[in-house]
Amino acid sequence: MKTEKTIGILLIVGAIGVLVPYTILTIIFDYPNILRQETGIILTKFHDGGNSLIWTWWAFALLGLPFLGAYVLIGQKLEKEFYFVRWATTLGVIGLLVQMIGLLRWTFVVPVLANDFVSGNEVTREAVKVAFQVIHQYGGVVLGEHIGQLFTIAWTIMMTSAFARLKLFPKWTIWLGYIASFIYLLAQTELFATVMPAITVIDLAGFVGSTLWIIWLLVIGAKMLRTKID
Repeated sequence: MKTEKTIGILLIVGAIGVLVPYTILTIIFDYPNILRQETGIILTKFHDGGNSLIWTWWAFALLGLPFLGAYVLIGQKLEKEFYFVRWATTLGVIGLLVQMIGLLRWTFVVPVLANDFVSGNEVTREAVKVAFQVIHQYGGVVLGEHIGQLFTIAWTIMMTSAFARLKLFPKWTIWLGYIASFIYLLAQTELFATVMPAITVIDLAGFVGSTLWIIWLLVIGAKMLRTKID
């Protein structure tokens, strides 16, 4: 039971570690709604947030690190039972890492751009806007939200399937994993809308899907504390 308890603790700590700074960002930075604002508004609001906002973004990027340990340990436990678990672990780890890399732009790149935007002249401001859009589109949309979320969703679906076959947890937890994954996947419409505006966007899919995913992780973590995987 020692490994299972470690997995449970890592999942719970990781989920709380992500949830706390995310909640703080919604309060002090109006995240994620702020991302739909004009670039100048985003940079000005970020600059006004000061060091506390930068540290919050750093925490948001790195406090999910316990998930990496949990993913690897679950993979080691189940890869002998199901051939696809090793693939799931690889996708899950890559998904987490690229999301962290994407989020860290708010700690080490955006502060520089925000300072230049606030203190610069009109030419500098226009240049900063273009630079921000490039960094945001690649670091945020491509890496963090597209590849990162798709790989995370794939890991969730594959692990939920493994849990279902082994009958480790109640059926409602299995359905929760699948439902969270499906709703989270719908959030991809917002990403494609950044380059194809005519696409219909499911506005709440990102918030609802990610929230249900965090709840699912907390549930699986809590149940892992009392579950033995043979």
